[in-house]
Amino acid sequence: MKLKTLSQNLLFRIAVAIVLGIGLSFVAPEWLGRVFATFNGLFGNFLNFFIPVLIFALIAPAIAALGRGAGKWLGVTAGIAWGSTIIAGLLAYGVSMLVYPWMLAGQTIDTNVSDIDAGALEPYFEVEMPAPIEVMTALLLSFCIGVAMTQVKSDNLYNVTKELENVVVKVIWGFVIPLLPFYIFGMFLDLGMNGNLVDVLVAFGKVLLLSVAMTLVYLVIQYLIAGAITGKNPFKALKNMLPAYATALGTSSSAAAIPVTLENALKNNISKPVASFVVPLGATIHIAGSMIKLMLYAFAIIYLTGMDVSFGAAMGFMVLLSITMIAAPGVPGGAVMVAVGLLSQNMGFDDNLVALMIAAYIAVDSVGTAANVTGDGAIAMIVDKFARGKVNAEGEPANAEAARPVAQEERP
Repeated sequence: MKLKTLSQNLLFRIAVAIVLGIGLSFVAPEWLGRVFATFNGLFGNFLNFFIPVLIFALIAPAIAALGRGAGKWLGVTAGIAWGSTIIAGLLAYGVSMLVYPWMLAGQTIDTNVSDIDAGALEPYFEVEMPAPIEVMTALLLSFCIGVAMTQVKSDNLYNVTKELENVVVKVIWGFVIPLLPFYIFGMFLDLGMNGNLVDVLVAFGKVLLLSVAMTLVYLVIQYLIAGAITGKNPFKALKNMLPAYATALGTSSSAAAIPVTLENALKNNISKPVASFVVPLGATIHIAGSMIKLMLYAFAIIYLTGMDVSFGAAMGFMVLLSITMIAAPGVPGGAVMVAVGLLSQNMGFDDNLVALMIAAYIAVDSVGTAANVTGDGAIAMIVDKFARGKVNAEGEPANAEAARPVAQEERP
């Protein structure tokens, strides 16, 4: 691959950003860290502002393009995503029961681990950018309007949503994607310069390595299943999703990875209407990677503290977690923050254990997030296999454009 082509490759730029961020964190002066902490704060706030708009702009016209069968395919997608999350939780529970007795034998736990955020660098200034609507509101609104457009043929409304989609795509490729490597560099620079990070990694080192290995294995399983169903090469499909994995790994945000995940899904020959609603929807409701991490971390604490949790209580916690995490914001640490109540009420965690759980999860939140968004590609492959050939038969709106990937030359 030529050097110029390599430098334009998003995965290469993200990899360089990660390596530079980690490497420079050992020698960088504090002022440089604070500069990037300021940039990351501004860019992160913009993403929080922009993501609800992005979700609405992509999902509403995509559902309309699916035609009268849209409601069914939304249900199918949600069912696959939830099933994937539950299976991930069951596997994590089984692995923890089998592995922890020998992996964590003789190990003690320090419940006084320092707060991760307390060790982070302070930005020079902050600018609040409130989102116009909440993510869940944007999701529900896009469902309602998208499904309504399949029943009422409104050319004007459909054209408005398509124009909004075009504007959002311009913002993605002209602003968000070019700045992502700098954002990821700043994230890893801040992590490396965080004085409290090492304490947390030492306390949960073995569990962290297990969670990384298990999320990777689960991704391979997901793509093997998707490949068997669709007849596509699962390893080639997984390779095409690597930029999305790297983006989520660097940003720790499923929402921030949506543009890259969508582009990668289209490379797997998934129709644009299917990819445009499966990917943003999956970023909200498909949380298999986060489920694996939360279950492994929670039961590591349970094992190390000698707590007695029955199988029924564990399953109840897992099912409730799979539902409540849907409401989690697609930002770093979002999943564990919505799990706090369940950890206290259902699992008997006290304040110290909850604080330890939060610190351990947020320390390397990106591993679960990367598995979440990469798994969305496998779900999109499966949904596209069954929805692609039935879109027109079930009544595609007369004003819907033909499904097609976004060509490279169309991007700014």
